Amino acid sequence: IEEILRDASAADAFNQTQQHWKIAILRYFNPIGAHHSGLIGEDPNGIPNNLMPYLSQVAIGKLPMLSVFGNDYATHDGTGVRDYIHVVDLAQGHIKALQYLMKQNDDTAVCEAFNLGTGNGYSVLDMINTFGRVTGQSVAYQIAPRRPGDVAACFADPGLALEKLGWRAERDLQQMMTDVWRWQNDNPDGYG
Repeated sequence: IEEILRDASAADAFNQTQQHWKIAILRYFNPIGAHHSGLIGEDPNGIPNNLMPYLSQVAIGKLPMLSVFGNDYATHDGTGVRDYIHVVDLAQGHIKALQYLMKQNDDTAVCEAFNLGTGNGYSVLDMINTFGRVTGQSVAYQIAPRRPGDVAACFADPGLALEKLGWRAERDLQQMMTDVWRWQNDNPDGYG
């Protein structure tokens, strides 16, 4: 999709009209968390595909156990490392991107990609242990075989977002965990 948007932007550069396309491509890195009010959170249908809702549903007793896919990666504890970003930081990244686009000249086509992440990686076991420490809830887990296609580590370089948008993630992992647990604890059955 990024290439299609870049091609559209490049073609628009030859457009003789007054206004040109302004495109911001936002690359998300594992959004987690919930609104601090506890009113808005992640409620996947069926079995969650992402780590945090699965982890919190195990902690609340909705699911029996978390599977950790692989413990033999070239990481500090052998489990996969990912960059997690609070959903509120992500929302603020959208606002900053729109503000950036609105400041661009109408007579120039713009197409830029921004990584929205913290730039820090946390392993699956880091996530389980941090969740337990922050919430006081233990999470039962088992080591399972690696999934095909999973990489050892993947995290953002948010430098361009800071440079051009003036954006950086503000919430740390403890805040993300606190907000996830508040929402899950207040909504044990999701939105019902």
